[in-house]
Amino acid sequence: MPLSRSRDYLSIGEVLESLQQDFPDVSISKIRFLEAEGLIAPQRTGSGYRMFFEGDLDRLRYILSLQRDHFLPLKVIRERLAQYESNGGAPIPEAPPPGVAGKKAAASSKAGGDTAAAGEDLVSVQLSRSELLGAAGVSDKELKDLEDYGVVVAGESGDYDESALIAAKAAKRFFEYGVEPRHLKMYRQFAEREAAFFEQIVMPASRRRDPDAQKAAAKSVRELAGLARQMRDATLRSSLRELL
Repeated sequence: MPLSRSRDYLSIGEVLESLQQDFPDVSISKIRFLEAEGLIAPQRTGSGYRMFFEGDLDRLRYILSLQRDHFLPLKVIRERLAQYESNGGAPIPEAPPPGVAGKKAAASSKAGGDTAAAGEDLVSVQLSRSELLGAAGVSDKELKDLEDYGVVVAGESGDYDESALIAAKAAKRFFEYGVEPRHLKMYRQFAEREAAFFEQIVMPASRRRDPDAQKAAAKSVRELAGLARQMRDATLRSSLRELL
């Protein structure tokens, strides 16, 4: 680890610089948020400045990898960290590569090829509002605006799933181009029209009480979603040809 030549620890600014190549979205506020949530606990100097040692940096990389690649909520990450700590302070391992945790996703990919539904390799998540704000990097006002325009939708319990997280993270990147939440409403409208279109196609099978018919309908929806994604990508590339 590239520690300072004059000391054996890093400041929070140096930690940020060390992490940003692998985690471009990380910020000092995100690191402070993780500390406030109890996932990291850097020591302090006599003046109150944070001191990050090698183990702290490894822990941060592990947390950020699980959030970025597997979309795990803080509750699950906290449980995983506690497991390692209960083993006598064993070193924090590297996070598994995307998809390793989802054997279901690998099987689905083999069966459906390129038409496998987006996000099937994601671990199902359940995030509180504060966790979503921290993971996506959006402000409370931005999230409220996204909800008002139907871009991000909370579940009945008030928590957010992986779809909400993906939408919020994508919206954050849109904001960097000057896009406003109201401009993203069109994606919700597109999705609702597609969903209604798919519903008409699978309606006969989905209404049958036969379990096999229900499974076939669900499989058809996944395949249709994959085909629709391919169609959107192809038509968008065609429309943007002069700009690319």
